[in-house]
Amino acid sequence: MTSIVLLTQAFTMRIVSEITNLPFRVTIFSWNNKYIIKCEYGPLEQTYKIAESDVLGGLKELQSQVESEDFINKVMPVFEQMADNVRIFY
Repeated sequence: MTSIVLLTQAFTMRIVSEITNLPFRVTIFSWNNKYIIKCEYGPLEQTYKIAESDVLGGLKELQSQVESEDFINKVMPVFEQMADNVRIFY
């Protein structure tokens, strides 16, 4: 029974941060020693996985990087391209 509990805990994804003051919504998860950054803009999503060990300043540094103009300026054009790609279905 203990091994099942440990196995379940190893695969539990936790929301560690939500950022809503950007042009898109960001949810940061912690899972399997990785940060998963999910960006949502309407029906579109982008997901990035980063090893927690690669973020030396921890979650606070990651939040700061996600809120930076540089990150926003890289993510928004991808959403625009995704929206163009989806238009083929309408």
